[in-house]
Amino acid sequence: MNKYRRRTAFVGVGTLTVGLLLTSPQSAEAANLVLNPGFETAGGDGMPYCWEKSGWGDNDFDFTTTSDAHSGSKAMKVSVTRRVDGDRKALITESTTCAPVVTAGKQYDLGLWYKTTTPDANITLFRHDTTAGWQYWTDLKTLEMQGSWTQASVRTPEVPAGTDRITWGVSVYGTGSATTDDYTMDQVPDTLPPATCTATAEQCANGRWDVLPTQNPVRSMHSVVLNNGKVLLIAGSGNSQEQFDAGTFTSAVYDPVAGTYKVIPTPKDMFCSGHIQLQDGRVLVMSGNKAFPAADGSHGYEGYKDSYIFDPVTETYSRTNDLNDGHWYPSATELGNGDVVSFGGLREDSTGSVTAEYWSDAQQKWLPLSQVNQTWSYWGLYPSMVLMQDGRLFYTGSHVFGNNIPGTGSAIYDYGANTITSVSGLQNKDQRDQSASVLLPPAQDQKVLTIGGGNIDSNPDANRLTDVIDLKAANPTYTVGPQIPQGTVDLGSGPVAETGAQGKMYVSAVLLPDGTVLETGGALHNRANPVYEASIFDPATTTFDPVAADPEARGYHSSLFLLPDGRVMSTGDNPGNGTWNHNVSIYTPPYLLKGTRPTITSVIDNEWEYGDTQTITVDRPIAKAELIRPAAVTHSSDPNQRFVDLPLSVNGNTVDLNVTSNPNLAPPGWYMLFAVDANGVPSVAKWVHLQGPSALTTDTASAHVHSFADSLKGKVTEPGKRRTSQKVSTTISGCDRHYGTINVCVPTVFPSEVRSTTAARCSWLQQNDYGRLKVNGKDDPLRLDPNGDGVACGKGDVRTAKKKG
Repeated sequence: MNKYRRRTAFVGVGTLTVGLLLTSPQSAEAANLVLNPGFETAGGDGMPYCWEKSGWGDNDFDFTTTSDAHSGSKAMKVSVTRRVDGDRKALITESTTCAPVVTAGKQYDLGLWYKTTTPDANITLFRHDTTAGWQYWTDLKTLEMQGSWTQASVRTPEVPAGTDRITWGVSVYGTGSATTDDYTMDQVPDTLPPATCTATAEQCANGRWDVLPTQNPVRSMHSVVLNNGKVLLIAGSGNSQEQFDAGTFTSAVYDPVAGTYKVIPTPKDMFCSGHIQLQDGRVLVMSGNKAFPAADGSHGYEGYKDSYIFDPVTETYSRTNDLNDGHWYPSATELGNGDVVSFGGLREDSTGSVTAEYWSDAQQKWLPLSQVNQTWSYWGLYPSMVLMQDGRLFYTGSHVFGNNIPGTGSAIYDYGANTITSVSGLQNKDQRDQSASVLLPPAQDQKVLTIGGGNIDSNPDANRLTDVIDLKAANPTYTVGPQIPQGTVDLGSGPVAETGAQGKMYVSAVLLPDGTVLETGGALHNRANPVYEASIFDPATTTFDPVAADPEARGYHSSLFLLPDGRVMSTGDNPGNGTWNHNVSIYTPPYLLKGTRPTITSVIDNEWEYGDTQTITVDRPIAKAELIRPAAVTHSSDPNQRFVDLPLSVNGNTVDLNVTSNPNLAPPGWYMLFAVDANGVPSVAKWVHLQGPSALTTDTASAHVHSFADSLKGKVTEPGKRRTSQKVSTTISGCDRHYGTINVCVPTVFPSEVRSTTAARCSWLQQNDYGRLKVNGKDDPLRLDPNGDGVACGKGDVRTAKKKG
């Protein structure tokens, strides 16, 4: 039984009728790759030859071979008369005789004739992996209700590596019926010559970084790409005690086309807040910094309850109602209905918040505590919570500061059931501090990649680990991925090659329009030792390809994001000595150096609804199109980043794009629409608005949700006893506040190669440009001021330490 389909077993479904004289599988060049496309030849179990019954869930259904045919004497009718959940579908039989042979990297045009009495029907595709066997691939096209015979066609994505056959058919996932006939399947011919390099061979292979002549005017650590193509850069105090004390809080709006910045008045210290784009394109900003830690350890960072909305049109902030709790470093994830859930962070008293927050899009406010499901769990700081296709949340294990949550370090949270189920397999779960996690392209594949990380508290060498999880599995678990390629690291005397298991934390990762992932930036230790390395991860091959590295250090408080023109922008770096890198780097990926780009010449309608077929025109043939959600990134974290494939129906330069019916795959909001040619070269993006709950009316398709991750074997945690908070160390940031100003981070634990002596520690601080450090108070826990003159690592301190030793 196919675990991905959870289909009902039917007697004889997989058994071919003996003695039927039909042709063997056709070659990839055959005109029609579907055997028995009109159901004229009978098979077993009342089904036509080479067709099988399939589906799952609690529903009543019927499969009928009917004489109400488009051509010939037979058609296939699938009916659902009662439904709680699940679907029913008639598919090409999963066998070497019937399932069409395909070639990896190629695309196929699928066609059929249909009549429907329900809006809840679509073309569904499965593939045979030569290693993993048969598995669900994707939904391609929602079928509009039609009372007479109507032709539907759709183009598949490129066939993934390792796939040798596919099967497909029509799913019915609501009450009603779909009658189909005359299936066709043809391989799409190659239309483009190979790409021609327009730069040096090195640049065409590895891309190019350019440091812009104009610096970022603010110390921004939060970057949000707005639906007008500009970028909101939020600094707040910018981790500066001087600006905090003065009440000088800043943001800036960057215009990538003009190359200009506009500084924006900012009402509160949004340093280390949470943020997310609402479905109307405005930016919701939650919490921020109420207070910096005290040198005497009486309190740590404090988060306030305030919340604001930034309007891209007026470029101003306005206040919303308050959160129920303070949340310094909170998560923010949009749900399929346009609402937002938020977890984690530090409260107003510096303890860890165990309060989940819920923003109602309909009411435009944070709901009161009594209306929000609570498990009273502490998820840590910036916990990466990715929305799954069935509406649950996957906590990837990426977080900020120190150890991970107890248990396996990753979990699936079901908000409706209010349960947490642990997910196993994450490597070295307590050293994934400021790793990066991304939902890999396309979102329909439901695979997540987690990259690198370290631990600010224990301060080991950051690692090279990656982990991949398939959330379509019945019992998803992380599996070991390829290690991050090594680059060079500046240990204080200039870059040297990384060795052994050295990797990086503070990783940035961004989804690219060709379906790959760029990872770059990072550092080896807590706010020190920048790593210069970048690579592109290919989800199809599960491999990293090293590319050109950003010449600028990009550690703590750096961010990376995709621009609408297909380039990538990189900002920030805040070493432990308190300085800030205001230089901005732009990465031009190799795909922009392969010749002329395709152009989207028109978008017929930029207001889209779920299950729609939308039409665009292009200036030349394209191989794929997708929606990419614009970035809202900070501290290696953007859990809402996603790439949603749009299957094509092609008629020359007019292309119909088939929009998913499932808002959990593409939560409502503004997206960048890219068209990509067969060489992987993308167009400049057009902005389209995928509408939210109001678009999900009774006469449109409902979400076709497949049943995955439904056999979880991990420990299940029910809501615990109500509590106020989680105790958190005041040194959670890995900084010892006994030394220097609040801007400065002297590590509570030095890297392992630094001996625990005054001389060694002072030498390390000198190499990393810490300069003169005042000792705050009378305590000297790191023994940096043995002569007691109130200055750490002064001229007499090393001599005094040697005498005492």
